[in-house]
Amino acid sequence: MKKSILISQDLSCAGQVSMAVALPILGALGFNPTILPTAILSTHTGGFGKNTYLDLSSEMEKIIAHWETIPLSFSAIYLGYLGNSPLDILLKKIDTLSPNAFFLLDPVMGDHGKMYRGFNENYAHQMQQLVKKADLITPNVTEAQLLLDKECTTGVLSSASALTLAKELNNKFKNKQILLTGIPKPDGKIGIVGVDNISQEIWQLETPKIGSSFFGTGDIFASVLLGALLHGNTLKEAAERAMHFISNTIKKNMQLNCVDPHFGLDYSLELPVLLKQLN
Repeated sequence: MKKSILISQDLSCAGQVSMAVALPILGALGFNPTILPTAILSTHTGGFGKNTYLDLSSEMEKIIAHWETIPLSFSAIYLGYLGNSPLDILLKKIDTLSPNAFFLLDPVMGDHGKMYRGFNENYAHQMQQLVKKADLITPNVTEAQLLLDKECTTGVLSSASALTLAKELNNKFKNKQILLTGIPKPDGKIGIVGVDNISQEIWQLETPKIGSSFFGTGDIFASVLLGALLHGNTLKEAAERAMHFISNTIKKNMQLNCVDPHFGLDYSLELPVLLKQLN
């Protein structure tokens, strides 16, 4: 029987981000996705002007209430971009949705030194409570700083500073596994710090930065990461696969001249390679 994954995040009607990325990638990797949309947006909130936003929190409560009456369970739960009311709901319900599921939380709140539009300090404090419940968290540098109540910065981070930030997350939240992602390095590369309390390992990875910033890369990373983990990869192996997947996807998009950073990446070009690696 296929492993079932609950994916809860927003659905942006245009652009390769959030649910539009997670659902097809995890389905293609051989899992049975169940979705709990938190909101519907005309586009994501970066660079398209005034997008529409329909909060689905009231519907989420009805969906969860129905699920509680049927035999539904999950091997994994993956939460991404939530929003204020959906976060409150999931904070209350996450423990009972599927108690034995592996819980990956991408605490989407901001990037490049600032919070995303519509979020505030209270949202960060609520997210801190949800983070405590997760098995694995994948914050970027800005999100890590928000979780730690630090001032958000925009500059590069040395390997030592990135390691310190990851260790501070580990000391505060004590998750089984932590990935600090999207670390801007002094040499122009992008880094990751992994803290794996299961294997008792701490490690760093890096890759050359290719092109400009692309919307949705964090969503692609988390989706591939989860898929690789559920295929039996270690955290470091899964992070390497996700990092290489994004790098190769960007290269192929640029070679074909089909890149629009606002709309995200055509990740389908690299999926066949990933499937061969995992199978």
